[in-house]
Amino acid sequence: MAVSIPQELLRSRHWRGMIFLFQNHSKLQRYFNTKYFDLDAERVKVQALKKEAKPWSDSEKFMLALALHLFNDANKVDLGQMDYLDPNNTRMVLKAIELRYL
Repeated sequence: MAVSIPQELLRSRHWRGMIFLFQNHSKLQRYFNTKYFDLDAERVKVQALKKEAKPWSDSEKFMLALALHLFNDANKVDLGQMDYLDPNNTRMVLKAIELRYL
């Protein structure tokens, strides 16, 4: 069940970085669906996503943590975990941060 993204969320600095990561990261793409996202109600099932991520690699967990942090900074992320990323994922992270903060 794919999600339809309302245009106002693509303009929202709190949503666009997270959406970018979920659309572009191969692992996160699998979870960008209505089971975890209700974009009309502007809700994300954070705890369910974190539960799914328990067996993931360190780099995949970091990508999820960053995506959730970009959405809501109550979701903490350790930027030191970027050491696990390859150059492609590092570029993706920097673009997502730019979408959120610039």
